[in-house]
Amino acid sequence: MAASEGGIEALWTILQELPPDFSVPILVVQHLSATYPSVLDRVIQTRSTLPIKWAADGERLQGGTVYIAPPNRHLTIAAPGVVALTDTDRVNWVRPSADVLFRSLARQYGSKALAVVLTGNLYDGTAGSVAIKEAGGWVLAQDEQSCQRFDMPRSVIRRGAADFVLPLESLPCAILSLVMTFGATSLFRVPCRLIPPKIDSIAGLRSLAD
Repeated sequence: MAASEGGIEALWTILQELPPDFSVPILVVQHLSATYPSVLDRVIQTRSTLPIKWAADGERLQGGTVYIAPPNRHLTIAAPGVVALTDTDRVNWVRPSADVLFRSLARQYGSKALAVVLTGNLYDGTAGSVAIKEAGGWVLAQDEQSCQRFDMPRSVIRRGAADFVLPLESLPCAILSLVMTFGATSLFRVPCRLIPPKIDSIAGLRSLAD
């Protein structure tokens, strides 16, 4: 998941709806100050039954755990299931960068990768989302109405990398559906309340409507 301005509320909304037996690891890039200590892990934990922690270099990912990129470090997957933190150059003027994380997910997981681009300014996450799409993975983007800042999702959408553009409250159900049976977009048909009529799907809705 990638977020910037308004991201804490968006992460709260999603993570509090995911069940404690959620089966896969979740990696989060939230743009943070590089000069001030952060308690984001404790803040998010107040709304989630999943364990929340700062990612540590070299650790192995565990299903049902949320790993947050530490301030001023890029979060990547160096090998399947293994975290790597780097202090290489900023990307899109930020470190951590969603593009860095998403590109590593595309390399290591290919069609099994799922990216979620949430509220935020500028365009971090766009190139990484394109990489995930080219590898056969899936990309979800938060819709404009529920964003505090729509720049990041808009950029992904304009590049044609978003499979679905969803209201924030619908994203947890979408994530659960794709994780439970990866790629089974037909699951979005029921219950229909999961996908409100106002949704603007960038790719695949025509086939879903057939």
